[in-house]
Amino acid sequence: CVQLFWFPGTNADGKYALVVGGNAAMKSGDLNEGIAVAAQLNKMGYSVFVLRYRIWWDLGDNGPLQDLGRAVQFITNHAQQFGVQTESYALIGYSSGGHLAGMFASDALGYKNYGLPKPGAVILAYPIVQFSEVIPIYRVGIDPFVCGRFYYEYSLADLITEDYPPVYFWYGRDDLTLNLLCWPLQGPALSKALAAHGVPYKEVVYDHAAHGIGLGRGTAADGWLDEAAAFWEEQTK
Repeated sequence: CVQLFWFPGTNADGKYALVVGGNAAMKSGDLNEGIAVAAQLNKMGYSVFVLRYRIWWDLGDNGPLQDLGRAVQFITNHAQQFGVQTESYALIGYSSGGHLAGMFASDALGYKNYGLPKPGAVILAYPIVQFSEVIPIYRVGIDPFVCGRFYYEYSLADLITEDYPPVYFWYGRDDLTLNLLCWPLQGPALSKALAAHGVPYKEVVYDHAAHGIGLGRGTAADGWLDEAAAFWEEQTK
C-alpha cells in the first residue's frame, strides 16, 4: 500500500520536506519515524509529506525507489496546489529509508532519472549506508532469477559525486543494527566519501543513541531535528 500524507505548511518560501521512514522489512511511514517528525517540522512552518512505500516482498524491481521518485514527481507536478516550491526540498530518511533517500539524491539512480530537481538537502537519521551481509538474502528472497543490479545492492558511499546535495546525518556508536551490518561500511564510509568529493555535510555521532528512536526524545539525540532544519536552511538560503 503506497500512500503519501500531506501536512500543509505556512512558510512564505514554500519549502517542503519529504520523510521516508525505515523498517522496510515490516512497515514504512509509521508514527515514530514519519508522522512525529512531520508534525514537528510542520510546527516550524514547513509543508511536509510522509511517504509509505512498498515493503518486504513488494521490494522487488526497485519498487521503493520508484515509489519515492513518483512521490516527488507528484508533488512537483502539483506544486501550485500544495503551495510549495519545486526547488530546495529536503529528503529526510531513517535507517533503510535513509539508504533509499540517499539513492534518490544520487546522479546514478535518483532524481535525474525522473527529470526532477535536485534536493536542496538530504537529512539522514541512523542511515543504512550499505546492507552488507543482508544483500544475498534480499536478492534471493525478493529478486530471484532476475538479471540486473538493484538499489539495495549499492553502497550509498560509492554513489557520492561532487554534485551530490548537502547532507546532515547522525547515528549512535552503540547502534546495534549498524554494528551488525559492519560499522566501518556505514556512517564512517559515508563521511569519507562526502569529504573526498567536497560535498557540504555535517556528521553527528552520539555515544549513546539506539536505532529506531525517531526524534530521539529523552536521549542524547534529542533536538537533532532543529539542528538539521537549520543546516537545510543554511544550505538553501
